[in-house]
Amino acid sequence: MTTQKPTWIPLLVLLAVAVLALFTDLPGSIPTEGIDTGDTAWLIVASGLVLLMTPGLAYFYGGMVNHKNVISTMLQSFIAMGVISVIWVVFGFSLAFGDSIGGWIGDPTTFFMFNHVFDHKLSLGSADQIKFTIPFALFAFFQMKFAVITPALISGALAERINFKAYVLFMVLFCICVYSPLAHWTWHPDGFLFNLGVLDFAGGTVVHMSAGWAALAGALYLRRRKSHIESNILPPANIPYVLLGTALLWFGWFGFNAGSALGANSLSVSAFATTHIAAAAAGLSWILFDVTRGKKVSALGFCIGAVVGLVAITPAAGFVTLPVAIFIGVISAMVSNIIAHWRASSNLDDTLDVFPCHGVGGMMGMLLTGIFATSAVNSAVAANGLFYGETELFVKHILALAIVSAFAFGVSYILLIVTDKIIPLRVNEEEERLGLDISQHDESISE
Repeated sequence: MTTQKPTWIPLLVLLAVAVLALFTDLPGSIPTEGIDTGDTAWLIVASGLVLLMTPGLAYFYGGMVNHKNVISTMLQSFIAMGVISVIWVVFGFSLAFGDSIGGWIGDPTTFFMFNHVFDHKLSLGSADQIKFTIPFALFAFFQMKFAVITPALISGALAERINFKAYVLFMVLFCICVYSPLAHWTWHPDGFLFNLGVLDFAGGTVVHMSAGWAALAGALYLRRRKSHIESNILPPANIPYVLLGTALLWFGWFGFNAGSALGANSLSVSAFATTHIAAAAAGLSWILFDVTRGKKVSALGFCIGAVVGLVAITPAAGFVTLPVAIFIGVISAMVSNIIAHWRASSNLDDTLDVFPCHGVGGMMGMLLTGIFATSAVNSAVAANGLFYGETELFVKHILALAIVSAFAFGVSYILLIVTDKIIPLRVNEEEERLGLDISQHDESISE
């Protein structure tokens, strides 16, 4: 077992938060007037389903890396459940959904240490634009699960060469500087993208585009693995892990998308249906597109395709019809397949194709939402998509896509530089050869 230089700083920070919590007096009474018990029950279940996606992602990624990096890769997802959850309670939720500062970010003191979250009125926005039929605290915890999985998605691009301590620091900075502002812009009623009329039902912009662009920045900044340079990539450690991870993600995604209706209602049913059919169509599209290249049908291909379909339908789930969801799944999987195929023949070392799948999938979903969104499905759609003869929404989505892409990539790249100056981001060559399971955690699995 290897040893490393002791450091007290992370533990002291956590202890400071724990002590601060003792001096934070939270009202314990949750308002009952206006709360619908059916909606509340569904959102509790949906919140659990969304959290299940992060362990699902751990299995999905863990099965695709080589056997020397399975534990480290999986832990990078699990650690997000601890780190981001605590940050969300302390000030992360405030940054995303606190009183708006010019439409750009929330006031970090609004719900500091979840103050006033449990007794908050059942509405959000300066003009009470969003009305809740669930406890506000439940909304806060539902949103927490989105914040948890987003930085975990990035880890797939950095797998097999990222210093674990540096990854945790980057994850914290990303949550503060990228995720929370994007969540505020897009989902807070006073956010500037929300007021512009941009539609993102469950996180295609906030979650998948942000993670995808950060993944691209990370792959570029960390440069190529030695095995990638030598074209000596080891095979995936465990394809059944990938299948299990896909099943958990697919199952959890019903909470992700259908839960974003914030109630047990017809809109949640529509989002549930579009989510499933888009994933099914995308999984088929990916493997059949591979067949046109002369490849065999693979379990890995179907799993990746299904996840791309889930990504692409996420922003559109509550805005499009069921037949359109099939189209979104098929087309998005083909486009992501093309980009992934290009990436594999390039010098870009995005280990698990996070940008082609989540970044491109998220962008496809955003564009296709601008084309196919209709008020016939959701009355919140102020302007129909391009397919229905209206251009306003599509133009706004093009503009938002450009803004979000530049912001997520640019800020993430800066955060990588900052992180690297504090803690080296890249493990050394010997640690990479040995594998991150042993070099970072002194743990291993049997080959």
